[in-house]
Amino acid sequence: MPMDKGSRAALLFSVCMAHFMMPFMVSAVGVALPTLGRDLDASAMQLGLVETTYALAAAVFLLSMGRLGDIHGRKHVFVNGLLVFSIFGALIAVAPSVEAVIALRFFQGIGGSMVMATSMAMIVGAFPARERGRALGIVVASVYAGISFGPLTGGFLVQHFGWRSLFYMVLPLGLLTFVVVRSRIKQDWAEAAGEPFDFSGALVYALAVLLLFSGVVNVNSGLWAWGLIGAGNIGLVGFLWFESRQRYPILNVTLLTRNRVFAFSNLAAMLNYAATFGIVFFMSLYLQYVKGLEPQQAGVVLIISPVVQTILSPLCGRLADRMPAGWVATTGMLFCACALGFAANLDRASDMLMVYALLIFLGTGFALFSSPNISIIMGSVAPRYLGIASGMNASMRTFGMLSSMMIITLVFTRLMPGVAVSEHTIDAFLRSMHITLLIFSALCTLGIGCSLVRLKGSSEL
Repeated sequence: MPMDKGSRAALLFSVCMAHFMMPFMVSAVGVALPTLGRDLDASAMQLGLVETTYALAAAVFLLSMGRLGDIHGRKHVFVNGLLVFSIFGALIAVAPSVEAVIALRFFQGIGGSMVMATSMAMIVGAFPARERGRALGIVVASVYAGISFGPLTGGFLVQHFGWRSLFYMVLPLGLLTFVVVRSRIKQDWAEAAGEPFDFSGALVYALAVLLLFSGVVNVNSGLWAWGLIGAGNIGLVGFLWFESRQRYPILNVTLLTRNRVFAFSNLAAMLNYAATFGIVFFMSLYLQYVKGLEPQQAGVVLIISPVVQTILSPLCGRLADRMPAGWVATTGMLFCACALGFAANLDRASDMLMVYALLIFLGTGFALFSSPNISIIMGSVAPRYLGIASGMNASMRTFGMLSSMMIITLVFTRLMPGVAVSEHTIDAFLRSMHITLLIFSALCTLGIGCSLVRLKGSSEL
């Protein structure tokens, strides 16, 4: 039964709230880490784990939660994910130690995976095809709004009310969204209802991701880390082999082997995230160490790109409703590749106007790519696989970020081994940045190739 306009609006509001809240928390927590570390006497490694355990939980459970949504109802998984995310966020606010914060962040990441693996699928199920791109664009805009406001709002809250205030605010926002969904959305989506859940496949996938994640975050620690990366990749191949022999897998492998649009759209997404995730890292260091900006000034400059993405994403989503979405997404990838190649030429003498221009160009490219690409992925599968498709797309984002982290670490290990970024190592830093951004630009170019392959012979895009 189709949803009325009021229910669709309530669903869009709820999904946007969730997609704003989660990236907001991730970016705001990054600002709060120094204060949290001093308050709880945490080591640098422990502070890193505060961030990485959340990402790890999301990576491990995204695919499984998408499948659970297909079986038990996406709204059911979504609202319970909101509760898990919000309650564990509130518990972090009263955590007595950094060890407790790390453990609670893992469980909060599980809640986040429940929301992220089902939300896009609900939007696709609720909105007709002619309105889908615009709706997805609004959701993507809420993500970038969260990224944009996180550092600024987080810095204000931490400075005036302490780091615990960030986690306190999760509870009312999460509960508000929970109430809206439960009271206004009567429909659920469970096209695979009655089918069993593949616990064995979920376990194999979780172990493979855990090995891969552990190897990547320790990639400069020795050969044992490379062993973990190798074992993780072997585990993922084994997972695909195992799933191809299951009657009710958490990932239908034929979606990758027989659905060219789905497979290459996801690969393009992974390459795009791998290429663009590290730009903020490099630009933050470049602005502060090379251009001499204060941290707050650098933060203001860096929000240019997500602000552009926030403004343009709904427009780009609507554009994808009116013309072939595949060409819109491919154009966006081309913009990203050009922006990254341009950024690879920044040096000491580069004018700040060049920095502003490339951040605007990159934001435009990602807005053109993101929501149209998601629309293509979700529109390329049958309704019973929408949860899997949503979880797969979110997983590609995580794997792309992991790839970006590994590339950055390897380049720094090679060109700046054991050397901190400082005024005395600017030349080495610039060489590292140039090489890495050229690699990122090449990844985007490869993504353009993937995007063109999916367009070949397709009349739906």
